[in-house]
Amino acid sequence: MDELVDVLDVNRNRTGKKVSKSDAHKNGWFQLTVHIWFYTKNKYVLLQQRAKNKDTHPLLWDVSVAGQIGANEDILDSAIRETKEEIGLTIFKTDLKKIGCFKSVEIHTTNLIDCEYHHTYICELKIALEYLQKQNSEVEALQLMSLKQFKKELQDIELSKKYVPHSKKYYNLVLNTIEKHNILRLLSQLSESRIKKVA
Repeated sequence: MDELVDVLDVNRNRTGKKVSKSDAHKNGWFQLTVHIWFYTKNKYVLLQQRAKNKDTHPLLWDVSVAGQIGANEDILDSAIRETKEEIGLTIFKTDLKKIGCFKSVEIHTTNLIDCEYHHTYICELKIALEYLQKQNSEVEALQLMSLKQFKKELQDIELSKKYVPHSKKYYNLVLNTIEKHNILRLLSQLSESRIKKVA
């Protein structure tokens, strides 16, 4: 389905112009997207393999969940919707931790120009991989990979070719934020444990 999206100005503001996603790609107009990176408390990250019929980067591994934000759609509502559609998981706005908004421009062909602002979030995955339900039209496969192994593969010239070529800065910020968040969560748990022992 060729859904409607908002066209953005140079300051990332919605202009009021609404076009089909295909027209936005054809003309190189900026649009909004969401990226949600799911991670586990034991330092694994959920990766999605893009479906083989995708127009861009088919069968490459990518962010856990991603998609266009619809016209007039709230950003967080979009993140919740995309998560339910792509991996069958229900989440809430309070589960999402925003880490930034990133500009991305990819020229695939003369009629397919991806100009996007990725509103990017992290979210803890609290259920086992086998309970996720992938959207077959969008997702070829799902896997959990350790943060350590993921970083190692991104730095390898050959292994990195199986991943969508986001910028090194983007990948580093996402993975470092997940690691930092896990450390802060662990410290918080230790602090609570000590308080209970004292009490």
